Amino acid sequence: MKKNKQIEKNAKIVNRFLNSKLNGNPKKLYDAAGHLIVNGGKRLRPYMVIKSCQILGGKSSNAMIAASAVEMVHNFTLVHDDIMDNDEMRHGVPTVHKKFGMPIAILAGDVLFSKAFQIISESKLSPKATTHLISRLAKACVDVCEGQLLDIKMADEKRIPTEKEYITMIGKKTAALFDVSCAMGAISATNKPKDISNLSTFGKNLGIAFQITDDLIGVMGDPKITGKAVGNDLREGKKSLPILMAIKLAKGNEKKIILKAFGNPKISKKDLNKAVEIIRSLGIEEKVRNQALKYAEKSEKSLTKYKGTAKIELIALLDFVVKRSV
Repeated sequence: MKKNKQIEKNAKIVNRFLNSKLNGNPKKLYDAAGHLIVNGGKRLRPYMVIKSCQILGGKSSNAMIAASAVEMVHNFTLVHDDIMDNDEMRHGVPTVHKKFGMPIAILAGDVLFSKAFQIISESKLSPKATTHLISRLAKACVDVCEGQLLDIKMADEKRIPTEKEYITMIGKKTAALFDVSCAMGAISATNKPKDISNLSTFGKNLGIAFQITDDLIGVMGDPKITGKAVGNDLREGKKSLPILMAIKLAKGNEKKIILKAFGNPKISKKDLNKAVEIIRSLGIEEKVRNQALKYAEKSEKSLTKYKGTAKIELIALLDFVVKRSV
């Protein structure tokens, strides 16, 4: 993803706050909890929290607790995702369980999860707003777990899921944290249900557009930019939108070539490239980009009534997310 100066500036502020909250003993536990935070991440979710607060006239300082809590939960999900997927690298560094061992990684994830709710409970917002923040974040965590299991279930089943099933899954697994980021930003600024709902809707649709784009990159992203082999998700057998569309649209020998590559870790580079070229020839990239744009338009529509710099920055984030190549 190309650089965005506003996101980078915001990330530095959030990082300082996160680091101040992830200090303690035993030191190794907190080193593990902060490992992925220290070594990368765009801090998109905290950015969304802060801008969603500002669009409603709130101060960014009022949203810092919520922004940091969301990022802690996000990193908690990354630690546990890497354990479930047995991934060895993230952000160009060893995953937490590879660097610190499985038991410490599990505890580090638990610390991140617990700290998120601890810092919200210590916020200086009104008791009503604090309770609302905790309730929304807890629901998002449940949604993420449900989405994760839907993803595992899809992977385990031989049948190809429908597009509707895929959208339901990413709506929970990925979009729930985008949704709650914007909702928590709004709660940090107002108690008006309609404003909170509008920002929540913005976040959810942005999250779906983000994951659709991410899945497209996973199939046909440029290896020089992504750092991953072309067709990586196809070889790994991920049932993502571009792959579902390709399998549905392909006929005869073309379909056989795609299915031969799908979920085949031993596929030759030549055969994998051939399958990716067929997917390109089917116009999948344009179709998937159009789907992402459809959700981006829904997202933008939910901000119609608002004005100001924060709105411009949130709309720019939408454009940034949907058009990215990594």
